[in-house]
Amino acid sequence: MELKVIKSEDPAVHQTSVVDPSAILHKNVVIGPYAVIGPNCEIGEGTIIDAHAVIAKNVRMGRYNHVYPHAVIGEDPQDLKFQNEYSTVVIGDHNQFREFSTVHRATGENCETRIGSHNMLQAYTHIAHNCDFGSYIVMSSFSGAAGHVTVEDHAVIGGMSGIHQFVKIGWGAMVGGMSKIVQDVCPFVIVDGNPARVVGLNSVGLSRNNISPEVKIWLKKAYRIIFRSGLKLDAAIHEMEQEFPPTTEVEHLLRFLRNCDRGLCRTRDNKK
Repeated sequence: MELKVIKSEDPAVHQTSVVDPSAILHKNVVIGPYAVIGPNCEIGEGTIIDAHAVIAKNVRMGRYNHVYPHAVIGEDPQDLKFQNEYSTVVIGDHNQFREFSTVHRATGENCETRIGSHNMLQAYTHIAHNCDFGSYIVMSSFSGAAGHVTVEDHAVIGGMSGIHQFVKIGWGAMVGGMSKIVQDVCPFVIVDGNPARVVGLNSVGLSRNNISPEVKIWLKKAYRIIFRSGLKLDAAIHEMEQEFPPTTEVEHLLRFLRNCDRGLCRTRDNKK
């Protein structure tokens, strides 16, 4: 006799876990032992919440994420201005939240802490209130981002690094381990140190992200203008606007430079 195999798409919830009645669990979600899913949370299809992890409150999580043991997402922000207003954490798809990582809700009524897709947040990392993380980011163990930090796609943050509030980390940038970041980090560069300084163009990152050879040439020219020419930032931007082709990467770089609210992290011999 042929046996009929029935594939269940119902969530698999361990009997020792605690799931708030208001939480929404989509198909093929797995909730491990002693995990907690709090009020007003939505867990997308295929997501795994491992043992002792906490999805605290007002979290909307996309598909196929993996939250490892003891990670905490959606707790109250560590911010004295917070007055228990309604705020959220919004997360995309295919992210990894490794052991003891933390992501806090935003400060401000109806405000969000946002994380994109395909990110790896390694053990003991911290993303504070009102942060805005893009996609394909690697945040290495024991590093932390203070409130209102923006990290663009394909950035790499080295272990035990600290990022000051309101700082922006640009597309494809790499932050060396144990760095102190107090100014905006230009896209496509490597920074390192305490306080951090630019040490070069992230050539390996450009290759890994399939930046064309022609665009690499223009980005190398941009690096020399911004960090080696001695020009002030406004003058460097003006020169690139006049001379550079309007490629996607160049336009993104110029847009980032025009909005450096905390000043731009420079090389050690160029602090203008």
